[in-house]
Amino acid sequence: MTDRTILVIGTYDTKDDELGFLAGVIRDQGGRVVTMDVSVLGDPSQQTDHSKHDVAQEAGSSIQEAIDSGDENHAMQIMARGASLLAARLYAEGQFDGVIVLGGTMGTDLALDVCSALPLGVPKYIVSTVSFSPLVPAERLAADTQMILWAGGLYGLNSVCKASLSQAAGAVLGAARAVQKPTRDRPLIGMTSLGTSALKYVVPLKPALEARGYEVAVFHATGMGGRAFENLARQGAFACVFDFCTQELGNHEHGSSISAGADRLTNAGASGTPQIVAPGCYDLVDIVGWQPVPEKWAGHLQHAHNRLLTSVVLNAQERKAVARAHARQLAGAKGPVAMILPQAGLGEWDRVGADLHDRPGLDAFLAEIEATLPGTVALHRIDCHINDPGFADKALQIFDAWRAEGTVP
Repeated sequence: MTDRTILVIGTYDTKDDELGFLAGVIRDQGGRVVTMDVSVLGDPSQQTDHSKHDVAQEAGSSIQEAIDSGDENHAMQIMARGASLLAARLYAEGQFDGVIVLGGTMGTDLALDVCSALPLGVPKYIVSTVSFSPLVPAERLAADTQMILWAGGLYGLNSVCKASLSQAAGAVLGAARAVQKPTRDRPLIGMTSLGTSALKYVVPLKPALEARGYEVAVFHATGMGGRAFENLARQGAFACVFDFCTQELGNHEHGSSISAGADRLTNAGASGTPQIVAPGCYDLVDIVGWQPVPEKWAGHLQHAHNRLLTSVVLNAQERKAVARAHARQLAGAKGPVAMILPQAGLGEWDRVGADLHDRPGLDAFLAEIEATLPGTVALHRIDCHINDPGFADKALQIFDAWRAEGTVP
């Protein structure tokens, strides 16, 4: 086992003891530590490897400018920008293998920026007094961020917070030793789905694409999965996307908190990545199963997936709004887009005879999406269900044609 170096970030003027304890546990376990101070007003008891002045300078500013602003939010944003830039540069130079950031709300705000500045596969741990809180917006979380609740850690060391800090130290060091970072030896395909019960195309498509020499990453389209998918698509990580579960777009359009964000179905297009799209499970909007059903969904058919997740079934007019959202999001794509529209249905539960079957609703959606899709989108109508073999066959036919002409590497 080789030693790994962990970057420890925090406000060393107010959290000196806690950060020192964290670093000590990492060293006791055989790891190395690099320290970064993101304080503004005070100074640490001992010199850090990267001072607050280094951090502010990296942001094109100074500690004095942060102090003179008279605004703690503005000052911390200077430090967040500097810490993110400095951490990204240090990682590119091979100076550390994983990062851990300690903080309350101010430190957590900065930590989210730092983690987002680092590539996928770099162990990223945030130890925060507000971990898992609604104060932490989902869109700020990097795809592989880990959060640990800093219990009892508001001020000073004690046995309660030492339990959290020691686990966090072991977690980040262990992750840095064990991580298998993403490789680029095969082109990567990004695919969305809801598993293999509601949507079954993953089963034939994944091995077929792997046999063609591609790696396939399937994202669970329940909000956070879509955010991770969009984050990687924005970076141009995919050779092609098979975005066949766009249900999160309907969630966002109709105000569900289970959202992948306003940029769902846009980032592959913005990066020029070829897209094969199908609106799988477009007819459902997910809501939090353990919360009261919002009044707007009174009278709608519901499907309780489990105690965490309930889906409501959209009516024809609501489905039309989802169709228009697809057209709007795809309009700005810089790369090729193919839309596959299975005429027999787009989720296992909407088949003829199934509980959620609604032929008039499906027809309304299909008509609206055909009427509103931009001319830059190649439309492929197929006379089958999304879970029939003909759907996967059509997707591969489009993909193979793009490969043959060099559109997909």
